[in-house]
Amino acid sequence: MILAIYGSRRQKDAVPALCAFLRHLKEEGHTVIMHTKLYNSLRDQAPEILDCITTATDSSHFIADLAISFGGDGTFLRTAMWVGSKELPIVGVNTGHLGFLSALSIHDLPNLLEDILAGKFRIERRSLLEVLEPSLGDGFCRYALNEVAVGKVESASMITAQVCIDSLPLANYRADGLIVATATGSTAYSLSVGGPIVQPTLGVCVISPVAAHSLTMRPLVADADSEISIVPTTRGTHVRLALDGRYTDVEAGTEIVIAKASFDVLVMQLSDRTFADILKDKLLWGEQ
Repeated sequence: MILAIYGSRRQKDAVPALCAFLRHLKEEGHTVIMHTKLYNSLRDQAPEILDCITTATDSSHFIADLAISFGGDGTFLRTAMWVGSKELPIVGVNTGHLGFLSALSIHDLPNLLEDILAGKFRIERRSLLEVLEPSLGDGFCRYALNEVAVGKVESASMITAQVCIDSLPLANYRADGLIVATATGSTAYSLSVGGPIVQPTLGVCVISPVAAHSLTMRPLVADADSEISIVPTTRGTHVRLALDGRYTDVEAGTEIVIAKASFDVLVMQLSDRTFADILKDKLLWGEQ
């Protein structure tokens, strides 16, 4: 197999387990493509393991059978952006905190490939959002697995967001910001502002205001195939546009157009683990 490995650099405690896994892969004849950031981190912490890595690259132009993400949910999101449109299955190994997108803990790593071959995993297709307008430049990834958020730049101001769905007017939101989340992202930023929890494989998105300046503004669930237009204005000259935490500032009054991406992210989950199990483990769902 050819495995593409992405990982957080801030996981010193996980390095011994990762090195043991890399040695195992080499012994079994597998090929390892590793993102440059993790490779450089291992060069500083465990240089003796580098001969187990076939290629180190930060480019998305590679071919692999499987991607592995070492870290938390933020690392998984960055892994998905690295994989890009290849629709390569990604398995998350949690070495971070919440790990909502991760199927495994670091202790499960030794049996990973055997469990995959034994059919102990299923693949879930998760939709992405794409910012169609405005142009964000060649160096800025315009896709988001969790959410696209529009917010204020100046802390003392708010924004007014004129929102349309499929060119039909929806509402003028007066708030500190506005979130358009995927079903996957419903348990991320959107949840923290009162948005609903959505089963991640459903074809919907959630529009949630951040600190709405009106009690009549509530989160709204829309069809994921809809095209959402947001025209934000504010007292300042710019608003902040964030995609899964990566942000850039755009001129106030610019139309921001968001749509479902033409490809999905393939998330690997344990076959015997349900969405309800994940909610109970990660969010203590239903506990009294």
